This record gives sequence, C-alpha cells and structure tokens, in this order.
Amino acid sequence: MNSETEPSLIKIARSDAGSAASVEPLNLGQRVRALRKAKKWTLEQAAKKAGLARSTLSKIENEQMSPTFDAVKKLAEGLDISVPQLFTPPESEVKLARMAVTKNGEGQQHSTSTYEHEILAPELKSKQMLPYRARVRARSIEEFEGWVRHGGEEFLYVLTGVIKLYTEFYEPVEMRRGDSAYYDATMGHNVISTSQEDAVILWVTSLAQ
Repeated sequence: MNSETEPSLIKIARSDAGSAASVEPLNLGQRVRALRKAKKWTLEQAAKKAGLARSTLSKIENEQMSPTFDAVKKLAEGLDISVPQLFTPPESEVKLARMAVTKNGEGQQHSTSTYEHEILAPELKSKQMLPYRARVRARSIEEFEGWVRHGGEEFLYVLTGVIKLYTEFYEPVEMRRGDSAYYDATMGHNVISTSQEDAVILWVTSLAQ
C-alpha cells in the first residue's frame, strides 16, 4: 500500500469485483406470478385476495399493463408482503459455496517501500472483501508521502510485534499482538512498526462501492 488516494491493490480488487457484478432488471409480472405460484394460488384466488379483477391480474403478470400504485398496494396486501418486498428480486436458490484456502506464504505478493503485502484468497473473483497480511516496514510516519485513504471500511488485527496506527482525525494509537481496530477507510490512515522487528498485521478491507 502506498500513499496514493486509492492503493493499487485495492484498485485491482475493486475493479475485479465490479467487472463481474451485474444486476438483472426486475420483471414485476414474473415476480407477481412467482409469488402467486409459491402460495399455490390460481389467478382467481390471488385476484380475490388482492381485490382485483382476474383479467387485471392476468395483464399484470403478462406485462400487458402497468399497475397503479393502488393496485400495487392491493397486490402486496393480498400476497401478505410489503410493497418493497414486491419489488425485491428473490435470492438465488443456488448457493455458491465458494471457498479458498491460502497456505502460509502462498498468497499474492505486493511490496512497497513501507509495506510488504500478501493478498489472501487471490484466486476468488468478485470478493466482497479483500483480506491480506502485511509486514510493516515503515518505522516513521515521515516515510509516507501522505495519508492512505480509499473507499469502504477496514479491519486491522495485530499478529506480531508492536505498531502505531495513525489516523487523520484521532491521536496515534499503539497496538500490540491481539489488538484490533475497525475504521472508515476514507479517513486517512498509516501504520508504522515500533518494535525492533517488522510487525505483521492482518488487514481486511471491504470492497463495497
């Protein structure tokens, strides 16, 4: 990690996450039909529950008409759900069940003058968070050209050694093995090692846009 506005390894991970993200537009008619069939209702039964004409419900399901807000409210009440739920796509029934095991020292290496990073689970694409182990080389805040800051939130956990966490709006904090910090990563932050040996920390960064 360097002193750019957004560190290169975060850029890479965020780009990878965004490239595979695609959201299909919601088809209201299909959503209504799926909800009706999940309850094993006929068109007549569902229309009666919602207080709508059978022909109206049929046209809505077949995308032959756009329902008024009043009709939408009746549909939601008839299906016993909230209006927002009516417009929320169902979760996929397919569970990805992804897993990646990174053996010690086998992560993706990324070194700078201040940190030596090992990105963990590098083979998983479209991750929602970026886990990486970092060896802290820096011994003075003056070694940085400026604050590190990027989007998302960040969790830091000290594995070995002693560090000092500098942040833009708080006093520096000394942290030892087992100590952790969770902070807004848009806030400037830098870490130095204050122990004789390089400290080693675990960083987990969210990749939410």
